[in-house]
Amino acid sequence: MSQGLDKDFFKDIRCEIRSYMVARGQTYQSVAKKLNERFGLNFTAQSLNNKLARGSLRYYDAKLIAEVLDYKIKWE
Repeated sequence: MSQGLDKDFFKDIRCEIRSYMVARGQTYQSVAKKLNERFGLNFTAQSLNNKLARGSLRYYDAKLIAEVLDYKIKWE
């Protein structure tokens, strides 16, 4: 885990992404399937969940997840 960042920081990110998935009626399984079909990746529901739980989800993964959920990541 990154120095200076506590577990709550990563938990908040996981909960935020999960809430976007739920709002679109999606599960880890369905999101993994969409990522694989649309971008030719090799995600599983478990690997997606693990990355979120460990705080090791990469920014480009987050962008791809947003894309398949029909969201945009916007910095203000």
